[in-house]
Amino acid sequence: MIRNNEELIEPNALDRVTWALRRAELAVLALKEQRLRPLGLAASHYTLLMSVHSDPGLTGAELARRLNVTPQAVASLVARLESRGQLERREHPRHRHVQELHLTDAGREVLRAADKVIAGIELQITGGLGLEETGQLRGLLNRVAETVRED
Repeated sequence: MIRNNEELIEPNALDRVTWALRRAELAVLALKEQRLRPLGLAASHYTLLMSVHSDPGLTGAELARRLNVTPQAVASLVARLESRGQLERREHPRHRHVQELHLTDAGREVLRAADKVIAGIELQITGGLGLEETGQLRGLLNRVAETVRED
């Protein structure tokens, strides 16, 4: 039971670095969703296509681990992109029950268009920050990632 003057959260909760990171992440994600929509893509589609582009032959399970989502979520995204002709599954050369994911020509084409959209968002952010602050932010974010990474 909460008493009249008892705080549910710490008074500085909205000033936390983690809250600022989340607000920035949500703002960028919302902009990605808005700008990718005309291409018929969601930000999650772009992320999956980019992952397969950078590492062709990934399996659904590997993708799920990399994207920190469930295998079912990846399977749903893969099925959607496969039905659009943007991804294809190929049998693993040594393990016939394992299917590798590869971009199709249509997948490469939509990824190329989507990446131009994402590059525009990047320019919007870096233009607002300037060269020095962009470098500082990148360095700080890399340090945050290293600091919280569990061994």
